[in-house]
Amino acid sequence: MPNLQIPLQRDAREPIAAQISAGLRAAMRDGRLAPGARLPSWRDFAAQLGVARGTVRQAYERLIDEGLVVALGAAGTRVVQRPPAAPQEPSSEATVADDFASFASAVSVFQMGVPAQDAFPAQVWSRTVARAVRAAADAPLVYPDPRGLPELRAEIAAHLAIARGLSCQPSQVFVTSGYASALALVVHALGAAGSAAWVEDPGYPRSRSALGLLGVDAVPVPVDREGLDVACGIARAPHAALALVTPGQQAPLGVALSPRRRAALLDWAARSQGWVVEDDYLSELQLQGRAVPALGARHPEARVLHIGTFSKTLSPTLRLGFLVVPPGEVARFTRAAAVLSPAASPLTQAALSAFMREGHYLRHLRRMKRLYLARRNALVAALDAVSATYVASGLSVLLKLPPGLHDDVALVRAARAHDMSPSPLSPWYAKPEFAHAGLVLGVTNLHEGNARATCERLMRLIGLHA
Repeated sequence: MPNLQIPLQRDAREPIAAQISAGLRAAMRDGRLAPGARLPSWRDFAAQLGVARGTVRQAYERLIDEGLVVALGAAGTRVVQRPPAAPQEPSSEATVADDFASFASAVSVFQMGVPAQDAFPAQVWSRTVARAVRAAADAPLVYPDPRGLPELRAEIAAHLAIARGLSCQPSQVFVTSGYASALALVVHALGAAGSAAWVEDPGYPRSRSALGLLGVDAVPVPVDREGLDVACGIARAPHAALALVTPGQQAPLGVALSPRRRAALLDWAARSQGWVVEDDYLSELQLQGRAVPALGARHPEARVLHIGTFSKTLSPTLRLGFLVVPPGEVARFTRAAAVLSPAASPLTQAALSAFMREGHYLRHLRRMKRLYLARRNALVAALDAVSATYVASGLSVLLKLPPGLHDDVALVRAARAHDMSPSPLSPWYAKPEFAHAGLVLGVTNLHEGNARATCERLMRLIGLHA
């Protein structure tokens, strides 16, 4: 137990509960309470300090409201895993990328692209991995199939048929080490370097960066209420080799590609011999209604390349994704995969295959949809309570900033210093002069009980920068 002796001044005007919470904050600052440390129970701490249990409870609840600690039921009340405050550096293209998403740091509230940290099926996954390790000890010492383990490819194909309406054979599935790996495989297999690709505007900034590094010219195409403007794409780059889209639920605006635009996009690909790269980033985690079918669901022979990952549904630490190609392209992509070896660790693949085969993955998805919908509803209610202007979109909420507040990147830097990690909207636009400012708030790690207090903290911070 850390040294939590807190000198209390019982004749002071400051309430005892406030003195306790101040003492705990000091213990967090000086390292006596490290991130993840468990606080004493109300009973034990009250006995140690000689106060009522209700007083300790008030102090803990104040820290919970401030986002400094989190109540985890039987696991106790613990100090949050806070990332270090980002250094205040001048804004530049390099620092914008760092502000947009941080790597290898603890997850904090409003962070996008990561699942709920408190809902990962750790016990089941641990048992599955342990079995995979024992099986691997007796496996032949050979190079693994660069396309991915056959059993995992079969499980992915079966899952896509059920969840996304996408009928495919395991031979059409290529296991990758994530989204960027799948995109690189597409570019290399098709020989698309030196050509152009349509990208959504606004759209995922890392897609534009990845295409640039792969030698592909990313041509921004605006998104409206029907999704990607296909006619505009044709006008700007009619002979593009690729069209990279998020048709199920566009990121970050949240619109679905309309049936009319879907037909136009597939028709463009057929006529121009281009390829539609479907980034199914939310897969079946659309929170209301049934997920929109994949683009190739009703057109098996369409020129569609389907990319998905397990990063948002299960864990980004797995580094597992997949690419589905039409039957006629299997040989070409197999040759590229054999050279590039995109598949991730066979051990992780084997564990995930068993996890899916035994039904754990579908059960996990059902639980996550209920949890994320409840958390998004809590965030929406909290934003309504502070009269915020927003659009709820999948696993995030797009928050509009007050008039005159344009530097959402600087605002995000300030928020991280207060243990909040929203994403700035402006980097999603290809050209800064046309960008709109805003904050993209992830819902997966927002606890319902803290939503109101957390939103109030965020709005106070926005008010200071307005």
